[in-house]
Amino acid sequence: MKEEWKWGSDNDYWVRTCAWSAPGCHPVSCGLYLHVVDNKLVGVEGDPEHPVSQGRLCVRCLTLPEYLNHPQRITHPLVRVGERGENKWAPIEWEEAFDMVAQKATEIQAKYGMDTVAVIQGTGREAALYAPPTGFAVFRSATNLMGLSGQACYGPRCAVAEFVFGTGYPELDFAAYYPDRYDHPGYEIPKYVISWGKMPLTSNPDGFFGHSLIDLMKRGTKIICVDPRITWLGAHADIVLQLRPGTDAALALAMLDVIISEDLYDHEFVENWCYGFEQFAERCHEYPPSRASEITWVPEELIIEAARKFATSKPSSILWGLTFDAISTGGQAGHAVLAMLAICGYVDVPGGVTVGQPSTFLGKWRVDTRSNLQPGQFENRLGAKQFPAFAAAQWVCQPDVVLESIENDDPQIIRMLYLQSSNIISASNNVQPQRWYKALQKMEFTVVTDLFMTPSAVALGDLFLPIATFPEHDGVALPHFGRNPHFIGAMNKAIDNPGVHSDIEMCINIGKRTNPEAWDYKDAADFFDKQIRASYDFGFDDLRRMGVYQAEYNYRKYASGLLRGDGKPGFNTPSGRVELFSLMYTMWGEDPLPYYDEPHYSPVRNPDLAEEYPLILTTGGRKYTSFHSEHRMIATLREIDPWAKITIHPADAEKYGIQDGDWVTIENWLGKCQMKCWVTPSILEGVVHCEHGWWYPEQEGAEPNLYGVWKSNINMLLPHFCTNKLGFGSIHKCMMCKIYKAQGLDG
Repeated sequence: MKEEWKWGSDNDYWVRTCAWSAPGCHPVSCGLYLHVVDNKLVGVEGDPEHPVSQGRLCVRCLTLPEYLNHPQRITHPLVRVGERGENKWAPIEWEEAFDMVAQKATEIQAKYGMDTVAVIQGTGREAALYAPPTGFAVFRSATNLMGLSGQACYGPRCAVAEFVFGTGYPELDFAAYYPDRYDHPGYEIPKYVISWGKMPLTSNPDGFFGHSLIDLMKRGTKIICVDPRITWLGAHADIVLQLRPGTDAALALAMLDVIISEDLYDHEFVENWCYGFEQFAERCHEYPPSRASEITWVPEELIIEAARKFATSKPSSILWGLTFDAISTGGQAGHAVLAMLAICGYVDVPGGVTVGQPSTFLGKWRVDTRSNLQPGQFENRLGAKQFPAFAAAQWVCQPDVVLESIENDDPQIIRMLYLQSSNIISASNNVQPQRWYKALQKMEFTVVTDLFMTPSAVALGDLFLPIATFPEHDGVALPHFGRNPHFIGAMNKAIDNPGVHSDIEMCINIGKRTNPEAWDYKDAADFFDKQIRASYDFGFDDLRRMGVYQAEYNYRKYASGLLRGDGKPGFNTPSGRVELFSLMYTMWGEDPLPYYDEPHYSPVRNPDLAEEYPLILTTGGRKYTSFHSEHRMIATLREIDPWAKITIHPADAEKYGIQDGDWVTIENWLGKCQMKCWVTPSILEGVVHCEHGWWYPEQEGAEPNLYGVWKSNINMLLPHFCTNKLGFGSIHKCMMCKIYKAQGLDG
């Protein structure tokens, strides 16, 4: 990449940067050229020299000027002047706002205890990176969480990877570590990729650039798609395994049964690097394809064909998605899928999955900031005693426990809330938002950091701190938050907007008031320079010129001692091997082998409920036009997707008297909401998919309407605390409901 990162005249110039957040996106860090005229963003182009995105952008990036320059955007701190819910605010200065946050936190912690100040983060990349330090190092509180049941996004996958592999996130090897990408002499194109519960083209998930899958397909990679819906990727796949939602573990175990029974596994890797294979094989044999077919609705012959092709086509890989976080047995399914990669010999090899250390660079720093806590504070945080495995793998509190502690007025109840980029009552993975709405009214003081006024800000907020978009601040983009970063990218400030601050700027400013020893930085650029120099032989200005930095990647790290702290060959697990039989699970009272358990609510487990609620409800599918509850006010994107949508099979539509384009009420015993209907054979009969994160910024914001947040809120139908034994997982992918024709958005 060229060293020049800014060019043009004083009033008309271009800036090269890496996208992250805000606005929300997954941590791919696509390369951009930003065109600025008179300090206003007027255009966006893809950076063709960016090694991963290579000039390609999604529609959300292309509408970035519309987002930044939107008239409804908040660009000045606001303090509430009416009652909560009235949506009445007055502007204040930043210094006054920072003083107010520090003063309130100090008063509340002095009265109730350090952990009574909580940070609830949203899914923005910046928020996810800096939420732990906000809690640990700004407020010196151990009460950090995401507010989503069972930590049902990314965290469960990271946890099972640590338990089974002892590594960071296992990611499909898409040659992202190499400037010359697929032409690198040490890289090999995967023969098959299983896209399992993932929509990579629309979501660009976690750290994977979705269009890379198209690159691989053009080079010969074939796709096996596991999804109850036939997506674009499924329509172009070699095999589609259209399973009943929530039955992923049974499918994975059946594929493993085929691989083991037909002796298709990698004997060398199993003998040298796996633990507990004999017991594991016995468990897999309990799930022959015939049994799994009955459970999953996938034809037996397709299960067998997929298993054979995956195991005999070396190398192959798996993209594992949100499904493994958003079902109660996702941990067991994840265990099985990682085991499949292992016994086939696809771990840390070219064209298989890459693995990193559990956390590096800024990802490690964010968790290490817990050193600001008092002894025992972190170990005794909410949920740690009930769910020790969760506490061992996650820096957050178990969110289901936190909600119940507030509702029950427990002694550890939080009193002040820092709501960091979280529209919690219209968010992605929280469930029963009406309970969170009621519980969080108990807060004595709530700070909201966001870009637009949201239902959560109106309903819960006392102080609103506007966040800078990524073109408005310096930063470092870190794919996978350091758990498997194929590069680090420079976020270069292109626009001066003194009315907003980035997350790290807020940390520094508030932290200097509450815990100055931890925040000895002049500004954000100084912070990033020191963080980079602590891990690399260059600084932030050097990274600006580089654009992105790609470290050399070493395959088969387990053989050379690069995965263990002691430098010995093997994996960083108790046995030193991939644990097909998990010794850590036995310590926590969990079955050490993967297994299938019927979802908490399904027609099979609950035939009595199925009489009234016969349909399987699944949610969480991604879209090009929004990121969870963001982008609802962007006119171009709303023109493409104006309403929340339910997807229904034609047979179900006919059965319930519904036609394409009708308004439909989705209902169960927890609640109901309305969406527009899309009738298509691409979804399984008996299953409906409902979009999430919907609210309507064009509607009245004050109570009781709150921008229409309750009208299309599918999470109101999802129950709380449907986790596995370890405290992970939820019910987003497999709930029960009924549908009937509605008159409109209001029912």
